[in-house]
Amino acid sequence: MDLKKTALGIELGSTRIKAVLIDENHIPVASGDHEWENQLVNGVWTYSMDAIHQGLRDCYANLKKDVKAKFGVELTTVGAIGVSAMMHGYLPFDKDMNQLAEFRTWRNTITGQAAWELTRLFGFNIPQRWSIAHLYQAILNGEEHLPRLAHLTTLAGYIHYELTGRHVMGVGEAAGMFPIDSAKNDYDQRMVDLFDALTEFKGYDWKLRDVLPEVLTAGENAGMLTASGALFLDPTGELVPGIPVAPCEGDAGTGMAATNSVRVGTGNVSAGTSDFAMVVVDKPLGVHREIDMVTTPAGAPVAMVHCNNCTSDINAWVGLFADFAESAGFTIDRGDLFTLLFKKAMEGDPDCGGLLSFNYFSGEGVTDLDEGRPLFVRTPDSHVTLANFMRTHLLSALATLKIGLDILTGEEKVRIDKLYGHGGFFKTPAVGQTMLSAAAGVPVSVMETAGEGGPYGMALLAAYMIWKKPDEALDDYLESRVFASARSTTLMAGKADVDGFNAFLDKYKAALPVERLATQVL
Repeated sequence: MDLKKTALGIELGSTRIKAVLIDENHIPVASGDHEWENQLVNGVWTYSMDAIHQGLRDCYANLKKDVKAKFGVELTTVGAIGVSAMMHGYLPFDKDMNQLAEFRTWRNTITGQAAWELTRLFGFNIPQRWSIAHLYQAILNGEEHLPRLAHLTTLAGYIHYELTGRHVMGVGEAAGMFPIDSAKNDYDQRMVDLFDALTEFKGYDWKLRDVLPEVLTAGENAGMLTASGALFLDPTGELVPGIPVAPCEGDAGTGMAATNSVRVGTGNVSAGTSDFAMVVVDKPLGVHREIDMVTTPAGAPVAMVHCNNCTSDINAWVGLFADFAESAGFTIDRGDLFTLLFKKAMEGDPDCGGLLSFNYFSGEGVTDLDEGRPLFVRTPDSHVTLANFMRTHLLSALATLKIGLDILTGEEKVRIDKLYGHGGFFKTPAVGQTMLSAAAGVPVSVMETAGEGGPYGMALLAAYMIWKKPDEALDDYLESRVFASARSTTLMAGKADVDGFNAFLDKYKAALPVERLATQVL
């Protein structure tokens, strides 16, 4: 194995950190991972810096073991490295890179006032989870660390700095920090000026561009792995410095790359702890609280419907069934149990037989909820079966996403011909595809590599940086050199499933006051 003819992608997701190594044919050849969970500390969803460092190193160590087991060589170098992570959030540092506040993740809904004021000021939707919303909320709150702020970044941006010493990031990731002008692939200067004018009276020594990372596009060199960066990732000292590092990206951008969804008119849905739909558009859209405007890793505008909650409630219920099986004296693999229950959902009534659930572990911007309370409710005459129970939770996981998609396709007349699905929700063949197709009303495709997800997409972006031809665009590279012979399955839900989802959603929206009340009394 020629290690210099490989590319490495690492993604720090919500529940798992994963590394994927691909060869010169863009085929995954080795991987490693590390499971972790966010913590609710003093009302803030966060991960500790120790958990970040230890998790990343454990993930890389497991990748090394996989390479050694499969190829009999030590992983000492690769052709290129790229790092991605869950988008958005708040990670502030001073000039010496001392962390100034806890890492505030995308999951937090604590910036409502800031998001509303900035949306009104910019004439552009600013979601609560965006970095600029967190920064302005900190200003409104008068947080003491702000005079010392020198670098504001995301989780991916922080890891990239530790590897390279450079405060830079890919344009898709930057689009989750501050609005992007796609004509220039840089922060929107009009909005930068408006923000600086808004905060000028505070008397800080910094302006917005002083603290934001530099914006790069896919294919640009974002630095080299330094000696300290190599030790940061691999404390054994076996990884050598000098490896080119691609612009870091967010999990939305890597999902687009992993599903060949960077060309105008294409779209994908990532469904795991959270779920989000990304549709590449060719026109400006109106301002909708439910729709974010971000970009592809190459800078093209993208309409994004992001939902904070997807599979966490499903995972909890599967855990309950696992406990039952164990109590009954049965041993069943957790993955097999997921498959069994997902398949059972296909036997349920299309509208779930009158059962209803809300999967809100945390707040949800699309439905304007600052907190969440997972709920399962039913009427006395509901058709209570295991199949309907599981189908209810699968449809609930996609219901908020459908609300946003309906605005995109209805009010904005955005055409979606097909969606690509990736993430854990689609791991059981046909089930997640059918449910998403029923929600969106379009065919859904899942590629053979969908299970590799974001880290695979990041590896592709790293490969693009070192292997692209001069002037070869990212969409052309993916189309002709990566996915030309990719195997995938495509499914279209039947009319009964589509009608059933619509009926379920009508009840879901009508019952939202129940969820809102639950956040007040529970």
